Amino acid sequence: MKILIVGAGAIGGYFGGRLLEKGEDVTFLVRDRRKKELDTTGLKIESVNGDCFLTPKLITKNSEPKAYDVVLLSTKSYQLAGAIEDVRPFVGDETMVLPLLNGISHIDQLVEAFGEQSVIGGLCFVEATLGENGTIVQTSPLNQLVYGERSGEQSDRIERLKQSFEGTKAEFILSDNINQEMWHKYLFITTMSGITTLFEEPIGPIRELESGQRTIAALLNELEEVMEKFGAPVEQGISNKLLEKINSLGEGMKSSMQRDAEKSQPIEADHLQGYLLERAKELEIAVPVLETVYTKLKLYEKGVNN
Repeated sequence: MKILIVGAGAIGGYFGGRLLEKGEDVTFLVRDRRKKELDTTGLKIESVNGDCFLTPKLITKNSEPKAYDVVLLSTKSYQLAGAIEDVRPFVGDETMVLPLLNGISHIDQLVEAFGEQSVIGGLCFVEATLGENGTIVQTSPLNQLVYGERSGEQSDRIERLKQSFEGTKAEFILSDNINQEMWHKYLFITTMSGITTLFEEPIGPIRELESGQRTIAALLNELEEVMEKFGAPVEQGISNKLLEKINSLGEGMKSSMQRDAEKSQPIEADHLQGYLLERAKELEIAVPVLETVYTKLKLYEKGVNN
């Protein structure tokens, strides 16, 4: 399959690099500055799962239009509108669009842009950052990409994609219930990003405190209630399982939102916490911890923008 990775940052660069390392036909759609950098340095991955150095195929939004079999999107939500326009010339009638964004509202944007049939479901769990020299640094064993038809169907095209994704040094997992898994990831990441950015600490010191445990649990319960009330396909009692997962994380684990805030970069407050806060208001559900988190994040954004 011909695979197009939109961007060569920490997420797209890592998973695209693992596919390229295996020998798949991978191209990266990048901005001019990143193309110049990669033309000079190559794509470097430093990982606990194995280092590699690659010479990738690169295109820009102004390259000759050509349809790919699958387009993998891993941008931030605030970059999505621009990414959609950049990738349009490379999406054909048979192209699968595989988004790895956190949250859920981006699915509607992608369906509107490319059609219901084109968009499959996806998410990832990986702790990766882009170093100052453009190297992708992946620091923990967890490196999962989960994908599947949003209908749950085991289609011919998803089986072909599975064959392309198998046999890499990353873990590509085909799911028959990707919608539910995306909502569970949304619940997890909205809690994890909100708590660590609120308290400006890794998860370890927060959860060690009894009050920290209660705050994490309260936020998980608030979010699960909101999701259940507006019909999201979440498993009953999922917040308890996710609390166990959060308690099992390495004590130094930070969310990507927290890392972005530490660098005074944009964050996804509206896409993650804000979306669910609006649903809570519509349903008249009290969410005091979520409101506290969201207030902190909006004050951060106001400070950065000023």
